[in-house]
Amino acid sequence: MTPGTARQTPGTARRWTTSWVPLVAIVALALGWGRELPGFALALIGLCLIGAVLAAVHHAEVIAHRVGEPFGSLVLAVAVTVIEVGLIVTLMAEGGDKASTYARDTVFAAVMITCNGIVGISLLVGTLRNRVAVFNAEGSGGALATVCTLATMTLVLPTFTTSHPGLEFTGGQLAFAAVSSLCLYALFVGVQTVRHRDYFLPVRTGAGECGPDDHAPPPGGRETLSSVVLLVVALIAVVGNAKLVSPAIEGAVDSAGLPKAVVGVAIALLVLLPETLAAARAARRNRLQTSLNLAYGSAIASIGLTIPSIALASIWLSGPLVLGEDAVHMVLLALTAVVSALTVVPGRATLLQGGVHLALFAAFVFLSFSP
Repeated sequence: MTPGTARQTPGTARRWTTSWVPLVAIVALALGWGRELPGFALALIGLCLIGAVLAAVHHAEVIAHRVGEPFGSLVLAVAVTVIEVGLIVTLMAEGGDKASTYARDTVFAAVMITCNGIVGISLLVGTLRNRVAVFNAEGSGGALATVCTLATMTLVLPTFTTSHPGLEFTGGQLAFAAVSSLCLYALFVGVQTVRHRDYFLPVRTGAGECGPDDHAPPPGGRETLSSVVLLVVALIAVVGNAKLVSPAIEGAVDSAGLPKAVVGVAIALLVLLPETLAAARAARRNRLQTSLNLAYGSAIASIGLTIPSIALASIWLSGPLVLGEDAVHMVLLALTAVVSALTVVPGRATLLQGGVHLALFAAFVFLSFSP
């Protein structure tokens, strides 16, 4: 075997693996859908779920390398969120009144996971390698402001409105929140991809910020199209297989006497694994701006697309739609907004900021289990 052949073999094996793993995962999803699964079948589906997550990250990076930033991170964020919306609507349609808080719990968990979990891991990975992580304060600050506005309008205001008893919007208020969320999301995408695209590009510091893909030629159109198809298949497999294992999670939660919101947290963690891994890999290459694009972009998409979709679906869904958060979660949201602003405004972050965000994320997870 020649040296050149030896170098090509791992890449070929990797392409082959990431091509068939999503297909195997989708077959497992088709075979397991709507059935009572034994323990060994759930274990196999769990393995397929992990493989689909890794494949999704690979194909998202191929697409990102082809289209460039910030379009690459936008592709993964929107793809995951669109499928997540479908999962929420499906579970709410099946659950009735018992699923009245599912949308709220999932969206809030997505905000905490992205703004504290993904951001904290990215800062940790980036600063351990380069001591100081550098990013664009203009773009990240605008994205953070959008996240805070969307979260407050949709998850905090329902707690304080007086037109409807409980933690719900009236029909008119829900319509206003849905249209406002969709408009803000569209405005953010326009600013990120067209008007101020340079605010969302990785900052080049000249020291170790280029990964191996920076010098590789972009993939061809055929490979990119294949990655788009396989990314969609992988993401469907991730969300679908997460739904298959959710009954086991629900059973474990009920057996342990834990709050029902834990199920939403667990599913959100599984669904957001592709963004988490992609953000960590970008941070390792000293591309923290890409990591922040993924984190804040996913949070914006999660609210900006989920709330309008749920508002539309509520026309035919039975049962109430509870969106208002309790005092504990509102405190966590407020603290996240303050800490995130202090992290983003300087445009530079150290290991300390990463640790603070991870501490907030740990507090969210712990209080979900022990409210």
